[in-house]
Amino acid sequence: MMENPAAWLPPQLAELPRYVVALAIGLLMGLERERNPAAKAGLRTFALTALLGTLAAHLAAALDERWLIAVGLLLVGGMMIAAYLRSPAQPDGDPGTTTVAALMLCYGLGVLVWHDEIQLAVMLGIGATILLYFKPELRGLSEHMSRRDLLSVLQFAVLSLIILPLLPNRDYGPHGALNPYQIWWMVVLIAGVGLAGYAALRIVGQRRGAVVLGLLGGLVSSTATTLSFSRHARGNDAMMPIAVIVIVLANLVVLVRLGVLAAAVAPGVLSQLVPVLAGGLFTGAIGAAYGVRRLQPQGTLPPLAMGNPTELRTAIGFGIMYAVVLLAAAWLSDWLGRRGLYGVALVSGLTDVDAITLSSLRLHNLDRLPVAGVVNVIVLATLANLVFKSMLTLTLGGWHMARHAIPGMGAVGLGLLAAWAIMRGFSA
Repeated sequence: MMENPAAWLPPQLAELPRYVVALAIGLLMGLERERNPAAKAGLRTFALTALLGTLAAHLAAALDERWLIAVGLLLVGGMMIAAYLRSPAQPDGDPGTTTVAALMLCYGLGVLVWHDEIQLAVMLGIGATILLYFKPELRGLSEHMSRRDLLSVLQFAVLSLIILPLLPNRDYGPHGALNPYQIWWMVVLIAGVGLAGYAALRIVGQRRGAVVLGLLGGLVSSTATTLSFSRHARGNDAMMPIAVIVIVLANLVVLVRLGVLAAAVAPGVLSQLVPVLAGGLFTGAIGAAYGVRRLQPQGTLPPLAMGNPTELRTAIGFGIMYAVVLLAAAWLSDWLGRRGLYGVALVSGLTDVDAITLSSLRLHNLDRLPVAGVVNVIVLATLANLVFKSMLTLTLGGWHMARHAIPGMGAVGLGLLAAWAIMRGFSA
């Protein structure tokens, strides 16, 4: 929101900046519509409509007649509907509803500008223009969405917009460690990260090679990626190079996931956590690049079967696991000090790093764990997870694959340990 935007103007023109902002929003949206030959509203119509919205709000405030705003909106909508009814035939069969809706939105943004919601109005104007501009891409995306993809989006909406607001934001249980709202917020966060990776994987993953598949597979689930490609590589020498690269990169992305989670939940730990994660990323990237050059993965990629990251059963399962880990971490931390918490990190990190990472971040937010303790927990859990994945590759993929995959994951662990040791030396 602007503060005193017209201090340099005479009193008679004090409101001019608001009209200028409204005009800019209208011109931006109209510029996009001008490209569409079927649209009956272009650059000038959108600019004038935004100005009309600001003027209607101005008059409504000055005359204390709020109904003027509604009348203006009805006139704008009626004018556009009448224009399309007069000549309904469009070159591309477009009925014109998008342009009508956009023009009415433009009018509303002009009203928002008058009420000093300038930043919000500008953001909405830019967002609306982006939606209008990327019509072909959005239509192609919707046409390629399967029933399962749409179900994933709807389930995520249920998790985040229906269940989350209903939960109490209060601390319960021993040590006040269990907060239903905070627990489900972590479920939403994990599901959102997984859904983003799942969507990217559906769009480009299977067509762009082992490197991209590994990166996106790690964003969805590094464990599922390791399991899937270890099985594909067993007894298939031609598949081994692809499987190694995909697995190493998927586990490298785990560090990126942890950084994203920390930034979302407890940004205060990033100053000490990011250098440690960067060390693992650096050495892991070198190992992965060497592997790509030496193994030269080629051939057809097998399908990567991924479960729905937003499925309610999966979300509830993660929520229960997170709550148990959080409670165990709080209890053992009180009983045995940090040694107890580190024990939980080693055990829980074998199968899942996210739960113990979020638990330690939650304890930090409750002022029960310092930043250094959070970093130690995450490093221990990540190392335990890398050991577990290495055993998976050996058990499921055989020694021929594991002897290439384990050094790649080992490079991640060594970089993590080296950066952690350096950070401890600086803080000592």
